[in-house]
Parts: sequence; C-alpha cells; structure tokens
Amino acid sequence: MVYRFLNQHFRGRCMRKTLITFTGGVAFALMHTFSHAATELPPSAKVDLGPVEEVCSEFTDPAWRKEQTVDGVKIQESKLCNPDNPADIAAFVKGTNGISMDTLMATQLAADAITLSDDTDGDGDPDKIVIKLEVVELNGHSPDMKDQTTTFDIAPGIQPTFWVYAPKTRDMSTKSLYELEANPLLRAPSPVIRVEQDDVVWIVLENTHYLPHSIHLHGIDHPFMNHAGNGNDGVGQTSNMDTMPGESKTYVIKPRQPGTMYYHCHVQPHTHIPMGLQGIFIVEENRPNNWVQTLNVGAGQVRHPSVAVLEKYAREYDLHYQSADKELHEVVARSANDPRLIAKHMNTEYDTTDATDDYFMLNGRSFPYTLRESLIHMEENQQVKLRVLNGHTESLALHIHGHKPTVTHYDGVDNGPSSYIQRDVHGMVPAQRIDLSLSGVDDGLNSFGQGIWMFHDHVEKSFTTDGHGEGGDISLVVYKGFVDEKGIPSAHGMSLAPYFAKSMWKGKYPIWQDYDAWRSLGLPDLNAEIKPAKVAVQTPAVKESEVQAAAALAEQQDESSVFEKLLFGVILGLLAYAAVLKRKLIIAAVTKFIHSKGPNIPQ
Repeated sequence: MVYRFLNQHFRGRCMRKTLITFTGGVAFALMHTFSHAATELPPSAKVDLGPVEEVCSEFTDPAWRKEQTVDGVKIQESKLCNPDNPADIAAFVKGTNGISMDTLMATQLAADAITLSDDTDGDGDPDKIVIKLEVVELNGHSPDMKDQTTTFDIAPGIQPTFWVYAPKTRDMSTKSLYELEANPLLRAPSPVIRVEQDDVVWIVLENTHYLPHSIHLHGIDHPFMNHAGNGNDGVGQTSNMDTMPGESKTYVIKPRQPGTMYYHCHVQPHTHIPMGLQGIFIVEENRPNNWVQTLNVGAGQVRHPSVAVLEKYAREYDLHYQSADKELHEVVARSANDPRLIAKHMNTEYDTTDATDDYFMLNGRSFPYTLRESLIHMEENQQVKLRVLNGHTESLALHIHGHKPTVTHYDGVDNGPSSYIQRDVHGMVPAQRIDLSLSGVDDGLNSFGQGIWMFHDHVEKSFTTDGHGEGGDISLVVYKGFVDEKGIPSAHGMSLAPYFAKSMWKGKYPIWQDYDAWRSLGLPDLNAEIKPAKVAVQTPAVKESEVQAAAALAEQQDESSVFEKLLFGVILGLLAYAAVLKRKLIIAAVTKFIHSKGPNIPQ
C-alpha cells in the first residue's frame, strides 16, 4: 500500500515537472518574437476635435451684467457669461402689472404672468401674489419635423427631453421663426418661486401639455382644501383630480413659516418629477418694503435678494441639482406622437426601479455649460447664502473645494445656532433642502484663500455626462480678480476647448491627447506603417528583380519562422526534461570531472 502511494505520488510530480518544463521551453522560444512586438508600437494618431463652441459668445449684451436700476428695481451686478435679462428681473420683482410697457416688451412674459397687489399689512410691499405657470416640453418630438424642437442643450450636443413648469409667456416658444432653440424663459430647471411670509398666493397651473399634471407644495404651509372647498394638495388620490390638458387649477396658500421648500408634480411622480416638473419654493421672512424676486428662471444668482437676506449676506444663489435617465428622457418620452402611446410606454412599460441616471445637472446644465450660468462669485471676507435642492433620484454629497460652509437650515427649518454644522461635504437625500452660509474669511477653516475653487456632487458618477468625464454638475466658486470681462474664469490649467466640442461627449476624443507634443497618451494609429525599433544602415539601391526576390524570400521565411521557433522550443523543452530525469548522472559526471582536474579540491 505504501509503495503504491509513493509510486503514484512520484508519477504525479513527474507529470507536473514535465508540463512546467515543456511550457517554459515554448515560452522561451517565443520570447524573442514577443519582445519585438512590445517595442515596435504604432505612433499616436491625431484625432480631430471637430467644431469647438466659443466659451462665451458675443450675443449677450454686456450691459446686462452691470449693476443697474430698472423701473425702480435695484439689480445686482452679475459677472456671468449668460446673465439674466434685467427686464425679466424687474418684472419678477414689480409684477408684469407694475412695470412700464417698454420693460414688458423687453421680455417675453405674458401681461398677466405675475400680478402683485394689495398691501394689506401696510408695510410697503404687495401681499397678494398671482403666479401663472404653464407646462412646457423641451427637446420634444414633433410630427412636423425629424429633429427635436424647442431645444435646450445641457452640454454640447446633449438634448434630453424635459417637461418643466414655466412662467406664462407670449409670442413663440423658440427664439425665432428660424431657430429651434427655446426662448430663455423656457428651460430647465423649473423656476424658483419666491414669496413673502403671510402673503396670499394664488398659483395658477395652466396645463399646456398633452398629459395630466398637478402641483404639490412640498413642505410649504398650505390648507388641505381652499376657501372654495376644492382640493389644495395636488394629489389626485386624496385631494383633487389631476389637471387635464387644456384645463387650469388654482392653488391658494398663505404660508406662515419662512424657509427653503419644494414644489413638484404629483401625477405619476416617479416619472414626472425626474422629467423636470420640480422646483425650489422659497418663503422669505417678512420685512417692511420687501419686494422679493418672485421668480428666478434657471435658478443661480438672485439678482434682487430680499431685505432679510441682505441683512446677513452680500449675495444669494439657488442651486438645483437634477439627474436624467437616457431611457426615460430620450427613448420613452420621444417614442410616439400619440399621447395615448406616450402614456402607455411611460406608465405601463418603463420600470423606474431599473433606471440608471446618465446625466447630472446643476441648474439645468452640465459642465462646461455650468461655467456660463452657475458660477458663485466671492470676495474676501464676504458671506454668501446658498439654497440647495437635491432634485436627484439618489443621494447627493455637496463638496466645495477650498471652503467649509456652514449649514443653517434643514428643509426650511432653522433649529438654532447649536444645530449649525460646518463641514466640507454636505449629504442630502432626494427632495431635501439645505441653506448654507459660505464664508470668504481666509482663516484655513471658512476659506483657504482667494482663487478658483471647484464644487460638485462627490458621488463620482455625478461629475460625468453619459459616462464621460469631467462633466456632470461641476461648477466653480470664483473670487474677484479671477474672472475676465465676459465672465469666464481665468484658469491656469488645461485648455477648456475639448469640453466645448460635441466629439468629447460622444466619446470620440481622447482627452489626454494634446497634453504633450508627441501625444504620448493619445490613441494608437492602427493605419500607420510600423517602423522597427532598430533600423539597419541604408544600402545602395538594388535592382527591382533583386527586391522582388528578397521580398519573396522574406515572405517564405516569415511563413516558416513561427514553426521553426515552436520546434526549437519543443526541442529545448525535451532537452530540459531529459536533464531533469538524468540529473543525478549529470551531477555525478560533473563532480567526477571537476575532481579529476584538481587533487586539491575538497571532497
């Protein structure tokens, strides 16, 4: 029994040694060929970037960026590439019924878009607010044309379909008869709404869309039923029927508590909210002569902050984070021209539990377009207020480089200074709001000093666009002196040109290609002729017949070279195997030979 076990064990070891020896011999034989393949690499290709957009075009009137007063409304300076139209700001503050005809004509707002009246408490500002909202489709499918219409790009060439609330407008939904781009009032995200504490607010939803919708006032003080006995919560199952296409619904509220809140559609909310029917709703603290900016289209800088905000802060910014699933926004939403089929595909076939977000936006745009609209401008020792909404379908982790902002409010509630938390990452679940105090005090805690500081959601996929980086919701905090006259940061890093080309977001341009002159991190040119690592000395010209004969011989040698090397490896492996089997005889012979050559060699 012992003998059999030892015999089998010895045979197994011999089989393994045989395999190892044979494999090693073959590898050794082919090593020469592989070493040539590793050194004779093709050169890097020059991938054409294609058309590149201007970082900031000349179409924006530079006067829009200046601090100014329009119809008695003081408007702060905006150093952005794409600032808001000052006429729009005046209308949002005084109401479309409170501005001059010239100012109204400088906007595309309907005459009854925002109506302000009735200073019921006698403190110098209106207390009855009527806001009319429509539902608009961006990048929609039309039976009249192949391409999308009323377009809104979140990044170069990226056009997901959105449904958004928008202020009631007049004239065309596009910029002109010859341009498909949406007019500036029709965009993502849905506008930020601002009212004052204890105002009586009528929000009139005029459903200009082809599907039913509603407005749910999330976190905002409102009665379940209004004075007319109609539902007021925007929930079809419990409060009021959904608002059908062509119909309107008025929500009446008198909010008693200030804070940063939220509004959204509550019809099929698992799809309607991600489609864009969501926005920030802010109730400002009551102050005398407090004319608030009722709408902030596109969010971002509030160019007419409230009296209460200006008591503590130099500026105010609204930050609305969103995400989009390509399947929902580019397939399902464009799947038919018949609303019945859209409803079928969206309500019975699309499964939101399988959804994966592909686009990540700040204030309706992804990087690099965030550079045009969503910069936060800072000055040393100043305080800036940020109101943040997580409109994503997943959690958000807001990180601002070079600063540790302090959270002062959660979901619109100030729990007192003992609850204030200062940190460099602020986590937020979906639908949550926080108010942040961003300080420019250079003490190594509040701020690390002046410069250009990036901020973004630190969930890593959120700074990609359709999987390509860096994109997503990246934007910048920019200090005074670090921005040019057109609002573009004076960065010291790489060129921004690739980010403003469509080829970048189609995955066709290697982002590191032009980091050095020889394109060491570009793509290999597979069509280029490979030059050997070692080049022979040039010989005198030979006859064509000799060249053809040499080429034929070389081809014959190439055909046989692999077989010859393989055969050599087999022979080498067999010799090594034989040496292992006869190692005792070989060692004995070598030892005997050495001893025979010298008698003084020790045994």
